[in-house]
Amino acid sequence: MTKINFLTVLTTTIFIHLGAVTMAQVFGRNLNLTYGKYEVGFRNYKKDDNTRSYRRIYDWDNKVLARPISISIWYPSEKTSTKTILKVKNYMTILKQEEEWESLPDERILSWFYYSDNEHNRGQLELETKANFNTRPIIGKFPVVIYAPSYQASSVENFALCEFLASHGYIVVSCPSRGTENRFLDGGTTRDIETQARDIEFLIGEISTLANADSDKLSVIGFSFGGISNVLAQMRNERIKALVCLDGSIKYQFEKLLSSSYTNLSRVNVPFMFMSQKDIPLPVMIEDKIDTTLNRRFGFYDSLKYSQAYYLKFNDLTHSYFSSMGILFQDRDPRQDKSDTEIIVSYKWVTDYTLHFLNASLKDDKLSKQFLDNDPTSNGVTRNSITQKSKTPAKRSLSFQDFNIAAQGQGYKDLEGLVKTLKGNSPDFELQEWKLNNLGLQLLFKGKVQEGINILGLNTTLYPNSANGFDSLAEAYLVQGNNELAKKNFNLSLKLDPQNQNAIEKLKKLEQK
Repeated sequence: MTKINFLTVLTTTIFIHLGAVTMAQVFGRNLNLTYGKYEVGFRNYKKDDNTRSYRRIYDWDNKVLARPISISIWYPSEKTSTKTILKVKNYMTILKQEEEWESLPDERILSWFYYSDNEHNRGQLELETKANFNTRPIIGKFPVVIYAPSYQASSVENFALCEFLASHGYIVVSCPSRGTENRFLDGGTTRDIETQARDIEFLIGEISTLANADSDKLSVIGFSFGGISNVLAQMRNERIKALVCLDGSIKYQFEKLLSSSYTNLSRVNVPFMFMSQKDIPLPVMIEDKIDTTLNRRFGFYDSLKYSQAYYLKFNDLTHSYFSSMGILFQDRDPRQDKSDTEIIVSYKWVTDYTLHFLNASLKDDKLSKQFLDNDPTSNGVTRNSITQKSKTPAKRSLSFQDFNIAAQGQGYKDLEGLVKTLKGNSPDFELQEWKLNNLGLQLLFKGKVQEGINILGLNTTLYPNSANGFDSLAEAYLVQGNNELAKKNFNLSLKLDPQNQNAIEKLKKLEQK
């Protein structure tokens, strides 16, 4: 009998060796998370991405399918007297479905998916969780978190964190991590990163179907390999407003991200939080053939320029224990793991820091922002269990889009004053003539005549030698019905370009009138 290796991968060559030491019970009330005011609903269903092909690797008929996406959703739900509370074994059933072993007997789940099949772990399967099957969502709008799981992992690998966030008023959506053509990844390649980023984008499309999802407030949390794919997804999709990496592979596989044609580091301009495992002891790194520079090297964080970034090192957590399944079932490594108590406390702080980061980034919560800026001991963290640093974003050059957003906000009025303000904040700010001309004509043809005239008038002020600029402004006055100003500007255009046939013909028609 062949077992499926379900161990989370740090890099293509780094596997954390785990010793066979049975852990104490750590879930349920002992996890001690500070849940919010909402009941938590949960549902899981499948959708097909018909734009991609896929094969079920254990179905030997070799049939080509649409790419199946198993979707798990945690959400704030209404209170009900007829609850169906999930147990851990219900989540494990979803795991085996996503692993494409639906027919596997439940009693073989633990041994089949790498975890130790012992009395303690079988007891863990019977623990109740905070989620209820298919309860009715609360009416209202809630920010959305997409959870990107670790290497080849299930959508429910971090169910406790997902339940916790839903109890605080977030909708959390996840799908499994799987390869481009079947459920197996290539080995942590750039193609794997791009595939998971595209799955994240599929989920962004899915949330648009949820009536209670506020898709303007969207964040992505990624654990391990999901913590590199979510960065690429944000580079590709401006709708993502914040990023959380739980010991993400962005620290360990930065060079693979750089090899993607989609990579553009300047686009990482949203709040970013990285939570790192503790330093791996040197003897363990040598024994497991791990790059000994990884404890201190973090090229991606160093490269960030335009992001408010936080970097927290959890000195009592090794990699596996950033996930619920890891805490529940992973055997302890006697060479480096801390006590169960220290691990549980640290995981609670992972959930708290995640919540405050999301509140600060998506809800502009001032108290949460202060929490993030505090020294960890000021928040009640035991001294030396978390070390923290942060960096503020550098001022980036303003773009034409920045100008347009600001101009739109003031009704396209007092534009010269706006330009003066923007140049004061960013001395290298320049407005390109053709973009102003294009914007002015777009506003004009959309029926926003005065706004278009204001933009085109600004263009002639900034570029007084542009024949085309005066010609466009004259056309706008024609649309407005102001023939005198149309004549004046056509004549100014002709003075700069005597061969302007459009101005010549329009002036003839105006004279005939």
